[in-house]
Amino acid sequence: MTGEPGTAALLAAAEAFALPRYTQPWRAYHNAEHVRAVLQALASREVLTPALALAAWGHDLIYDPRAPDNEARSAEVFGGWLEAQGADAALVREVTALILATRHTSPPETRAEALLADADLGILGAEAPAFAVYDRAIRQEYAFVPDVEYRRGRARVLRGFLERERIYTTSEFAALEERARANLTAALGRLEGPA
Repeated sequence: MTGEPGTAALLAAAEAFALPRYTQPWRAYHNAEHVRAVLQALASREVLTPALALAAWGHDLIYDPRAPDNEARSAEVFGGWLEAQGADAALVREVTALILATRHTSPPETRAEALLADADLGILGAEAPAFAVYDRAIRQEYAFVPDVEYRRGRARVLRGFLERERIYTTSEFAALEERARANLTAALGRLEGPA
């Protein structure tokens, strides 16, 4: 496409466009550090592509803990931004589909979607201290929710991951499965135990 931006320039522009949103004060976990962790998880496994990098920057672009449609809104805003940059229509479609895969509500349809979904959930399989930091950050983002209600809702989310046959669907992230299950089981025990 004539006038289509180069990959490096588009990635740099995407970071510059997204970064201010990731510094919003209510983001204790869904911030630039999380995006960089997703990028590093993909890069360290040698599977990072330009589309995955763009989707990583776009996947939590809109983040309101009170809203149920953050990924859909992120895909819409980031897809619109990509179009405005002159990105190829196929790339825009791929990136928006990748962003929507981070809803984690249905199995990924492509390998790229599976890789991004797994990278997004990489923190679940982190060492226990890093998982604990993540767990506290999520509670901070939902500080407006009363404790009893939060514990019930969060337990439902964590149990949903534990009830999956596999949390990670790609071979690149499979090594995190056992630790993720241990972290989630321990967190669930804390949520369902005495307050």
